[in-house]
Amino acid sequence: MSRTAESSAAVGRLLDLASAGDGAALGILLQRYHNYLALLARVQIGRRIQGKVDVLDIVQDVSLEVHRKISMFRGSSEGEFLAWLRQILSGILANQVRRYFGTKRRDVRLERDLWEDLDRSSRSLGGQLVAAQSSPSAQASRREQAVLLADAIGGLPNDYRDVIIFRQLEGLSFPQVAERMGRTEDSVKNLWARALARLRRSLEVLDGP
Repeated sequence: MSRTAESSAAVGRLLDLASAGDGAALGILLQRYHNYLALLARVQIGRRIQGKVDVLDIVQDVSLEVHRKISMFRGSSEGEFLAWLRQILSGILANQVRRYFGTKRRDVRLERDLWEDLDRSSRSLGGQLVAAQSSPSAQASRREQAVLLADAIGGLPNDYRDVIIFRQLEGLSFPQVAERMGRTEDSVKNLWARALARLRRSLEVLDGP
């Protein structure tokens, strides 16, 4: 059994414990999904408010909200928990967007748009993993794939991580990525190729036996 499969098998037990008030179990779950939340938050911050908010602050706010609301969680699977985390993240991001634009009144449509964007980003992460390598991880659920890829991207050098996020997740063209990174287009293309090669190696380690 792969490390990913072993870890996923334990999520249900951790969720049961966390829902019953076990703070240590909840801490393990939040640590498990830290890179996943950070990556989703970074993509939305980049798109909507030009990176004017610290991603780690957003993830910390999500953690605090989860601690407050964990007794209200009614799911039992990893997919259900990730959907719940994205819902909390969308509300926190909506607050940041309103603050950035100086809007005080709650905007339900904005929260819904953010929720849908986060869900699409999560599905995109899962799809990117299938494209990045063919391995036992291809048998995992799309949600598990998204978490695995987020962990792999989180462990990359900064330039590799940036070029993959800009190109694969934000969907920028090579000229746009070059402008964002202050590089030539040829330099960005070479960097992107090296980053994908490193990402494949990282995934093999994370999803190894």
